[in-house]
Amino acid sequence: MDGPARVPQFVSSEGPMMGEDASATDGDGGRPLLRTLSERLNELIAAVYPDERTRPGYARLAKEIREKTGGGISGTYLWELATGRKDNVTVRQLEVLARHFGVPPEYFFNDEVARRVSAELALASALRDARIRNIALRAEGLSPNSLNAILAMVNEARRVQNLPDLTERHDHRPESEGPED
Repeated sequence: MDGPARVPQFVSSEGPMMGEDASATDGDGGRPLLRTLSERLNELIAAVYPDERTRPGYARLAKEIREKTGGGISGTYLWELATGRKDNVTVRQLEVLARHFGVPPEYFFNDEVARRVSAELALASALRDARIRNIALRAEGLSPNSLNAILAMVNEARRVQNLPDLTERHDHRPESEGPED
């Protein structure tokens, strides 16, 4: 085989190509199909560098990636991937990006892996806030009924502030209570 191996440009015979519109939906008009490589890469960059003011530029980020992984990727190519100008990436480049960001390479082309990693990134991001950590730590040891009551209050506060409902996205539904003994 000549040249570096390339990542397949499809997920399944029914799925979109890596560069296709991420807002497309499956045949039933249901769940969104595969997000683009650029969206996934930008999600990782934002998770690792949450403060936009201190987020490195692509040249510096490429240098950090090279230093951490030993893999070669240029700032220009990283910018092209992040902006969607390029989406045909080699397996080696995906492995380098995955190693740097601490995700499995499948994150970039497997919806289920991406959903799992995205949920973990959202949790890690939320736990950066000391108040959220404090609430979580203080909730330790409370009964299921108390935890459900707190969760209901948080959901109501989100509704009052017109924030999106995260119930399904993060599976933070109150646990159903079994029959009383």
